Amino acid sequence: MLRITVHNDKGATRLKIEGRLMGAWARELESCWRQATTAQPPPRVLVELTDVSFVDEEGGRLLKLMAEAGVELIATDVLMKALVEETTEGGKKNKKGD
Repeated sequence: MLRITVHNDKGATRLKIEGRLMGAWARELESCWRQATTAQPPPRVLVELTDVSFVDEEGGRLLKLMAEAGVELIATDVLMKALVEETTEGGKKNKKGD
């Protein structure tokens, strides 16, 4: 189960994610993200991962895609912080050829 709450704050859209980011739920998050960025100019997008308990391979790929597109991933617990770091820094290292 995954809960996605969309907050349209001034100058940004914040997607608060709660639960397990996997399979069909990852695709639902992608749909919400794509819909949020249809406005022109596209808003700054933040994804709160504070209450995410699990991310499968598909969810991880989506987070990487979102980070590469400029989405800010926010995490507070150790597991999610490590995932965000791997997602954002790992992509940068691979692009540099490290």
